[in-house]
Amino acid sequence: MTDTALVIGGTRFIGRHTVSDLLANDYEVTTLNRGTREDPFADDDRVTHVEGDRTNERDLRTAKLSADPDIVVDCVAYYPADVETAVDVFADVDGYVYISSGSSYAEEEIPKREGETPLHACTPEQATDESDETYGNRKAEADRIVFAAAEEGVNAMAVRPCIVYGPHDYTERLDYWIDRVLSYDQVIVPGDGQNLWHRAYVEDVASALRIVAERGEPGAAYNVGDRRALTLEETLETIAAAAGADCEVVPASGDALAAGGLEPDDFVLYREYPHLLDTCALADLGWESTPVEEAMARTVADHREAERDGSEWDPGRDAEERVLGVKETL
Repeated sequence: MTDTALVIGGTRFIGRHTVSDLLANDYEVTTLNRGTREDPFADDDRVTHVEGDRTNERDLRTAKLSADPDIVVDCVAYYPADVETAVDVFADVDGYVYISSGSSYAEEEIPKREGETPLHACTPEQATDESDETYGNRKAEADRIVFAAAEEGVNAMAVRPCIVYGPHDYTERLDYWIDRVLSYDQVIVPGDGQNLWHRAYVEDVASALRIVAERGEPGAAYNVGDRRALTLEETLETIAAAAGADCEVVPASGDALAAGGLEPDDFVLYREYPHLLDTCALADLGWESTPVEEAMARTVADHREAERDGSEWDPGRDAEERVLGVKETL
């Protein structure tokens, strides 16, 4: 008998790769979304689409009846109320997995560990707030809903990715850096280049979601990130190697950046304090990470085929040129 899966979302980025991973592991898949984006699986008879709004309980129940899922992967739950409804609707499935975030963690520790590093608190106002500032609060509160549901017998779990990258990444955060490496002989990185913001290759996130649904412990959260974390300078060097590009990485101090009217935080994927997640619990379930060189090669190849350039994150090449000019005179 074929296993069945319901993916809430399923067309854009993490959800798209999750559907592909499930298909590769012989699942029959149903997706639930509003149908407002192009569906990459529209012509795949192994994938059934149910149109609906994940914030509508009736639509969730309709999708459940259609899919009769063994497992459910919830890719687009951004508010605690979304998860509270879902753990009720899917209380009897073999595995419900909610995509949480490394942003759930409240303390700056290296590394951040499930069950040890404290989570953000969440006020009633934060639980319904739409701003980026409360994202971690909302994700943490939804984690607690998953934990409480598991205590009531629901096979519910959470997966906490760090920054996700890879093909079809609509955020274009890494695309900015890929575009810089492909376009210029010299690329500025803020600070000494050793800042570290842990990332997770999207195909590895997809496999983690399936593995946790199949083998995870109800009430547990699992971090997911590259098993080898790269500094920003190493990231650019890995991009250059994957692209066959000749690019010099130029670290720039705060004083040097100021010459161009820039600050370290003007650069995407810069984080002053390292963000690193412990992924041992996930590895204990049999999950494996794609080597970063291979993951980056696939990401660069997709960048070249796509129309993404990360320009929304661009601090301004003219400003960078002023910084480079100052550094050459030092």
